[in-house]
Amino acid sequence: MRVAIISLFVALFAGLAAFLMLDTHQAPKKQEETQGKAQDQSLLSQPAPGLVPVSPASPPTAESVPSTVAPPVAGSVAEPDKSVKSVKSGLAPPPVDPSTPDEVVMASHPALVMRGQARWDDGYSVLARHFTQLRQSAQQLGLTETGYPVTVFVETDDQGFKFEAEWPVLSLPSQRPADLPAEIRFGATPEGKAIRFVHRGAYDEIDSTYEAISAYVDVKGFEVKDTLIEEYIDLGTDSSDMAIEVHIFVQPVSK
Repeated sequence: MRVAIISLFVALFAGLAAFLMLDTHQAPKKQEETQGKAQDQSLLSQPAPGLVPVSPASPPTAESVPSTVAPPVAGSVAEPDKSVKSVKSGLAPPPVDPSTPDEVVMASHPALVMRGQARWDDGYSVLARHFTQLRQSAQQLGLTETGYPVTVFVETDDQGFKFEAEWPVLSLPSQRPADLPAEIRFGATPEGKAIRFVHRGAYDEIDSTYEAISAYVDVKGFEVKDTLIEEYIDLGTDSSDMAIEVHIFVQPVSK
């Protein structure tokens, strides 16, 4: 009995093996055709070498959001993304080529303003303190910062300079708050036509940029105002910080 059952299983197994061998023989061909079609489809979906797709990227769907990102809890306040910098509007649009002076038209912004004076040796630290006070006052008043800190050099000599430190904001209160420090007033940043120069590097080395500005103005034969304007795109951490970026504006005299 056991032998008969084994013989039956052997016969069934032989038939099944023959069928599988036939199907297996055809499977690679079908698989190659399927892979070929998939590869062709993949190639068609990719841009040609050296070309950049011009169609806008599709917005992410709920399914495309990584599962590791936890959804916000109801009633909670999401933490701000510190990797995203706030968008600011400078006195003029960003330069196309920072190494080349460009002619711009400065747009004025409302600003908190402080007057002061300093010696050349400690000019950076004095300006930084003024900007800190202006920023704190703007925050206490709930004002929105919209631009970069600005210095207008009102008067200069061999020893030092007098200046106006300006902190651009979106708008100013209709009335002066009673608790606003007496040395701070409401004003606006400069406006009008100007020639812009870019200084990158330590503030201690900015004199070399001013020497280049003087040479440029002399060669071009420009007649410019005595007032100089500095806009601090990156004020850095101290006067030797190589990350400092200053836009210097020289205004031609109207004829």
